Amino acid sequence: MSDALQIRVRGQVQGVGFRPFVWQLAQRFGLRGEVLNDAEGVLIRAAGEDLPGFLAALEAEAPPLARIDLVETAPLPGQALAAGFAIAASGGPGARTRVTPDAATCPACLAEIRDPADRRYGYAFANCTHCGPRFSILRGLPYDRAQTTMAAFPLCPACRAEYGDPADRRFHAQPVACPDCGPRLWIEPAAPDPVRAAAARLKAGETVAVKGLGGFHLAVDATQGPAVQRLRDRKRRPAKPFALMATMAMIRALCHVSEDEAALLADPAAPIVLLARRGRALPDAVAPGQPCLGVMLPATPLHHLLLDAVDRPLVMTSGNLSGEPQVTGNAEAREKLAGFADCFVMHDRGIARRLDDSVERITPQGPMVLRRARGRVPGTLRLPPGFGEVPQIAAFGGQMKGAICLLKDGQALLGHHLGDLDSALSADAFEAACRDYAALFGHRAEIAACDLHPGFRATRHAEESGLPVEHVQHHHAHMAACLGENLWPLDGGPVAAIVLDGLGLGTDGTAWGGELLLGGYRQAARVAHLRPAPLPGGDAAAREPWRNLVARLDQAGLPDLADALLPEKPLPLLRHAMERGLNAPLSSSAGRLFDAFAAACGLAPDRQSFEGEAAMALEAAALQAPGGFSDPYPISQGRAGLDPAPLFAAWAGDRRKGVAPGVMAARFHAGLARAFATEARALVEAGAAQAVALSGGCFQNATLLALVAQALEGVPLLLHRQVPANDGGLAFGQALVAAARVAPPEAR
Repeated sequence: MSDALQIRVRGQVQGVGFRPFVWQLAQRFGLRGEVLNDAEGVLIRAAGEDLPGFLAALEAEAPPLARIDLVETAPLPGQALAAGFAIAASGGPGARTRVTPDAATCPACLAEIRDPADRRYGYAFANCTHCGPRFSILRGLPYDRAQTTMAAFPLCPACRAEYGDPADRRFHAQPVACPDCGPRLWIEPAAPDPVRAAAARLKAGETVAVKGLGGFHLAVDATQGPAVQRLRDRKRRPAKPFALMATMAMIRALCHVSEDEAALLADPAAPIVLLARRGRALPDAVAPGQPCLGVMLPATPLHHLLLDAVDRPLVMTSGNLSGEPQVTGNAEAREKLAGFADCFVMHDRGIARRLDDSVERITPQGPMVLRRARGRVPGTLRLPPGFGEVPQIAAFGGQMKGAICLLKDGQALLGHHLGDLDSALSADAFEAACRDYAALFGHRAEIAACDLHPGFRATRHAEESGLPVEHVQHHHAHMAACLGENLWPLDGGPVAAIVLDGLGLGTDGTAWGGELLLGGYRQAARVAHLRPAPLPGGDAAAREPWRNLVARLDQAGLPDLADALLPEKPLPLLRHAMERGLNAPLSSSAGRLFDAFAAACGLAPDRQSFEGEAAMALEAAALQAPGGFSDPYPISQGRAGLDPAPLFAAWAGDRRKGVAPGVMAARFHAGLARAFATEARALVEAGAAQAVALSGGCFQNATLLALVAQALEGVPLLLHRQVPANDGGLAFGQALVAAARVAPPEAR
């Protein structure tokens, strides 16, 4: 090895303390040279006798938030490097390196804000290179203070000394601050101690709006039922579970917590984690009828200080009007949250971009991401083998759970959760995110990818972009997203994909949603599906589960049972519309089948107050009757598809016998899982497929996922772990399909 090397480190290596880490290593190994940030990551020029030891330690001992993708070395023959080792200035603008997600408060900073002798005691904005705001304050690259919302806060002498000392953990920590020079916290109405005042109001049962990293939360004391119900009434949110913020000790008292779940809670991303409840210590209004709670640890010093003062778990739900994005600005909060909040905890550090909390869980099959947002974005995903030389692609996702994806330099950047684009404000946020990501990452799209549905806002955006457009069928995109995150090669052979979700436009012009596909990135054939049924009322069928029950019971030859169950509904009118195809399109949707069966069991509301409400109630009931999983309801295979008519006939028999709804719910889950798994296994055993992928929003149902995985035991299985199985992962799949279609011949 040469005694002088140029070392290029690629990955998540800026804003994580990587340069001072390199500087300290260089001192340890007696090297001379320099390290700097530039447009491609971190560049090191080093000389010395123990370069091999230095390189080994570089990867083995990297800082906690660093993610090294690649280390490249090249000799520097005759390179004259000055004595000593320097941290040089950043090497100019550019955007080929990864930006770091926001990270939860590290133990060292937490100890400081709790130490009365420390100058940052009680300071709500303490941070260092191992924690604190990153993506939420970033305005441009390279990641320097002047390019963040911290530019408005000049450093005091003490902070500047820390910032400039390579031996200090705050060396070049761009958000570094203290009470003398950093952001300021206050409460409205005013009080001398904002944290103590907010805690008193929370204990009194009031609602407090709290400005966080990526937006405002609405907080109440989770132990007070009336306070939680009052927040529900104000937000007009009758049933959707609230997220909680609590200490680890509180969480363990409220929930069952495995080692993997504890590790996920303590991850720097600080996601909301779904955990099984331990008894009913909290009011049911926190998560009505649900066996799980969504909990997170405090993510910022402010959250820690507030929890310390209240000493109780807090409801922490997004601060927004129903259907609108989370509020981020102080003036906006005063205007829009005044009807919800009794007071406001504000600060003057700007939020560069809105970021919801990430939502995740641990299943027997591994981790699952339900919402990819704060703490995970803008982490990138490596592209599978075969996708090396593809053009820059922008994919725009679907209408629900909006998210965009950019392909560049062998990486995919799947953006943060943007909400449902039906809302005008969410659609505006989508347009802003498209501009923001392109500018921030120096992305110049050559191809746009989108859904087949012409009415989607994201589709129209792609078609109006002026770029060549690749339209990708909805369920093919789900399949490709699952293949991609499992690094299935571009030419890795055919895969069978079970894709179960609400709705997606099929290639035949009908609404799909219960599909078995066979293929890969470039194309996928529909080889089996649920028997289509009408969606009476069109979009209304997604909101009112009873409509789907009528359609499925009539199809099963049980119209009299529908009449008996729904005597108050306008069934003659509904049937007239279905017979004539008036606002009753056919759909193979698995999501609507869940709705229908939840209604059959008396578990669905007349009108759902949030997406998946009926399906969640059905899963919760099934978990109360585990014995039912061993006796699945039948689903027949015929020319019409996988027909659930026998399932409803068997259910009708159970209903006459007085079988408990939980048992029937369990038998439904088991029957649906067995039907699709049997079809997929047959493709693998016949040699038509090499593996089975599971995707689509229905696989957020951990019970269904476990049952399908069990039925496919021994078959190579591809599952989602980093990318949402729901429409939040759609753009990633669209981008991969588009890339596969245009990949150069040598990549094929």
